[in-house]
Amino acid sequence: QVQLEESGGGTVQPGGSLTLSCSVTGVAVMSDCMAWVRQSQRRGREVIALLTDRNNPYYPNYVQGRFTVSRDNAENTLTLQMNDLKPEDTGMYYCALRGSRLVPCSLAGLSNARHRGRGTQVTVSS
Repeated sequence: QVQLEESGGGTVQPGGSLTLSCSVTGVAVMSDCMAWVRQSQRRGREVIALLTDRNNPYYPNYVQGRFTVSRDNAENTLTLQMNDLKPEDTGMYYCALRGSRLVPCSLAGLSNARHRGRGTQVTVSS
């Protein structure tokens, strides 16, 4: 059974940094396309970082240069380093794993990932 568990959320001031971690069991993280998905009242659901099974990262323009996604195959974890956080980055952050070759490995596709964790809240506020 595939399980994903996020950690590392919290409250930070604008301009601050946070590192989110996703621990995965039941499947090797190196074997599939994974992403971080953000859900907020203001912006809805967004895929804000994606890492292909070939370790190629993709980001939407509004986080490019501020967020970095990476994978630790030995620890079987997915990490999101977030710098220069803005109030609009506030939301619930979910780790997602594609889980099916029928789902495109893309920023749009991973919004419908087969597996997702319960999320960790990030609040950016002064």
